[in-house]
Amino acid sequence: MAPTGRLLAVAALSFLCLQGPWGDSGSAFAQSQPPLHRTVRAEANDGGGLMPELPPSGLMPMPELSPSGSPTPFVPFLAPAPLAPFFNNSTPKLSGKCTLNFTAVDKLMTTTAVDCFTSFAPFLANVICCPQLQATLTILIGQSSKQTGSLALDPTVANYCLSDVQELLLSQGASDNLHSLCSVHLSNVTEGSCPVSTVDAFESAVDSSKLLEACRKIDSVNECCSQTCQNAINEAAQKISSKDAGLTSYTGSPKTDSCRNVVLRWLSSRLDPRSAKEMLRQISNCNVNGVCPLSFPDTSKVAKECGGTMTNSTACCKAMLTYVAHLQKQSFITNLQALNCASFLGAKLQKMNVSMNVYSSCQITLKDFSLQVGSQESGCLLPSMPSDASFDSTSGISFTCDLNDNIAAPWPSSMQAPSSSCNKSVNIPERPAATSAQSGEKI
Repeated sequence: MAPTGRLLAVAALSFLCLQGPWGDSGSAFAQSQPPLHRTVRAEANDGGGLMPELPPSGLMPMPELSPSGSPTPFVPFLAPAPLAPFFNNSTPKLSGKCTLNFTAVDKLMTTTAVDCFTSFAPFLANVICCPQLQATLTILIGQSSKQTGSLALDPTVANYCLSDVQELLLSQGASDNLHSLCSVHLSNVTEGSCPVSTVDAFESAVDSSKLLEACRKIDSVNECCSQTCQNAINEAAQKISSKDAGLTSYTGSPKTDSCRNVVLRWLSSRLDPRSAKEMLRQISNCNVNGVCPLSFPDTSKVAKECGGTMTNSTACCKAMLTYVAHLQKQSFITNLQALNCASFLGAKLQKMNVSMNVYSSCQITLKDFSLQVGSQESGCLLPSMPSDASFDSTSGISFTCDLNDNIAAPWPSSMQAPSSSCNKSVNIPERPAATSAQSGEKI
């Protein structure tokens, strides 16, 4: 779909000063409507009552179904304590025992804190927060290797460094649960089972100029399919994995994965932090967009109402919309992830004797697989290209998403294997056009 045929949104969340975690005043999203763009913003006391109230446990409630069967749209929201600053300005409690050069990547740390802001980290984890956090850890070690000569941290020092990273991000508003949320382990920063961990040993074993040439400028559109940089990284990882006189490990083995981390750290040492971040995020997004991150509950109710010689389309669509409402409370996903999710669910239903295209019959679009935003909109699809959240002292946290690419969810053909993003039959834009609400340096 052409850019002029899309309506874009920046979900700009202005955090409110309410009485307690959730006050008595209602909050909603006041919408301005320029010709092609929409800014969805949380404002105090605008009476829309859109924001769901969290129970004491802090868990997101199940979206309620309207009489029409459509889920009530929402965006997860949690206000800070009354008059609390957006960022925690307290001095982080650092160990003093970490050898990483945090000063060299201060802008990168700020971007990571915003990407992983406390209230939104669980809902942006898969696409934005965790890929950015992993890139930050990789670049930190890579940049520090210029002084230390090491592409991995000693396990004892690594514990202190991971703690310091958490403290520094926490002081800028990030979630205090990132290590668990993003599955950060010592292997993310140590040598793991890779036999090569120093810059000198790495450069003596690998054609470093060839590797750098392949990854210095990644083709952001074609890399996921051509895998020019990724193939060079895997080749280097396999080469250094055999340096201990053992057999070369296969791609995806724990040993090769550890060596792949070393390769990425070396690349990050030869690029400036901004370029290194772009490279790492492009590579990670190839993996991110290749899967569906959602959990699918039992589909037996849908299969019962829609399977076989289905005669009651109303009951079928009600069951289908109720099911989709379970998916819509999980996370923001990209448009390509939504394509994978639609393919997965369709194939799952077909195996349960649902032959009718229920996506078409029930008007299910790709947006229906993502979290909901705005009073009149459905799911907010993030771009399939790497993106960051941003912070503005006036509007708060914002991120770009598509609200008006009403692409029908494709029902899988029983005669064809599911199409990959490299050969997809559905035309999905990689990135929404930038809006005037996006400003400031992104790094």
